[in-house]
Amino acid sequence: MRVDVDVLVIGAGACGLAAAIAAHDGGASVAIVEKRERPGGNSSLSTGSVPGAGSRFQKDAGIVDSPAQMIADLTRIAGETDDPALLARMAEVSAETVEWLVDTVQARMHLITAYKHIGHTVERLHAPKSRRGQDLVDDLLAAIDRREIPLAVGNAVEDLIVENGRVAGAVIRSTEGQSDIRAHHVVLAVNGFAADPALVKQYCPEIAGAQYFGALGSHGEAIRWGRKVGAALANMGAYQGYAAVAYPHGSLLSWTTIEKGGMLVGADARRFGNESLGYSGYARVELEQGEYAFALFDQRIFEIAALEEEFMELVKYGGIKKADTPAEIAALFELDAAALAETVAAFNRVARGEAPDVFGRRDVAAPLAGPFFACRVVPGLFHTQGGLKVDQDARVLDTAGRPIHGLFAGGGAAAGISGRAGALGYASGNGLLTAIALGRLAGRAAARDCAG
Repeated sequence: MRVDVDVLVIGAGACGLAAAIAAHDGGASVAIVEKRERPGGNSSLSTGSVPGAGSRFQKDAGIVDSPAQMIADLTRIAGETDDPALLARMAEVSAETVEWLVDTVQARMHLITAYKHIGHTVERLHAPKSRRGQDLVDDLLAAIDRREIPLAVGNAVEDLIVENGRVAGAVIRSTEGQSDIRAHHVVLAVNGFAADPALVKQYCPEIAGAQYFGALGSHGEAIRWGRKVGAALANMGAYQGYAAVAYPHGSLLSWTTIEKGGMLVGADARRFGNESLGYSGYARVELEQGEYAFALFDQRIFEIAALEEEFMELVKYGGIKKADTPAEIAALFELDAAALAETVAAFNRVARGEAPDVFGRRDVAAPLAGPFFACRVVPGLFHTQGGLKVDQDARVLDTAGRPIHGLFAGGGAAAGISGRAGALGYASGNGLLTAIALGRLAGRAAARDCAG
């Protein structure tokens, strides 16, 4: 078989970049193709947070954690999964993945101690200081440049090349026409299918009406290519939503504003559910209640969220309004002033322990006090969490559980660890963990196979 490169990586988000680095460092020749005009994908739009259970950074901070505790945390919120072995594997390699990012990639990652975020019982998220996924992507790209790994943007894969029962490369389309790249191994590191309305309606119908706010290009190619070669699928009904996309700005309002004691109200100025479901699980609840919602929080919470650059950019561009009283906030958004005042008063009674919350929320830290801040938000769909079923080294499996020769997958192309269906099982960092960990495992295994 004619071979142009040992390992061909399709997709230049965090998964593809990690796979290429690991394969190169394992001695393989590598090339990356990306259909968009710039790398990054959904990784660039994230907060760059990667959970690492038992990392040396946790130990330095005196935080006790383990893969077993992480598995227990994720199982508690996600419930049943089509692939418990994948969940165990991701927890097992989570700490070494974070340490590899710092030590080998030279990523500027730090343990977050200001909050745990949804799904985690201890502080195990590691992220850039800015809380911007683009900074992590930039560090991965710098590692690609140092290794002189070729990366071709604007090169869309039309189909996989399959010969003699194995994946042997891909058909590429660019502005210069169509060509073949042949490889011993192919790593699918493309996004999921959240930008394909038909696939979302088929697999994730409960969120099908939400706007898509993820990266362009999440059109489900991996699912279609996988079906053609007999790949198994897993956890196809799972997805990540976000209940606080600032409108009309399109940027994320930090969920810290809600998690630390803020609330969401509808157009009637009243709460409509238990916000402690988290930013992903609450997106469906918000979608059902109406077109818009309004996040309300106070100065104490503002100062916590102000540590995040994206939050302060939203402030800078007028996405967050400030007023001294609930009535003044209501006037800014044309809400019922009396209803909002009543909602705040009831919320504060819960915070003071004077009454139980009618929706069952138990994590209200303190009563809200002026000055108040508010932001108009809409629910969004960010990425799907189902995909191709893979083994312990990210090899794609067929419907009989056998590896498909020459094919690996990670990130949005592969099944995730957020449960079988819905958004309640998504914990902060799930997407980036499966992207970077599976990418690294795929690149490492592909290089080993080439050497063998």
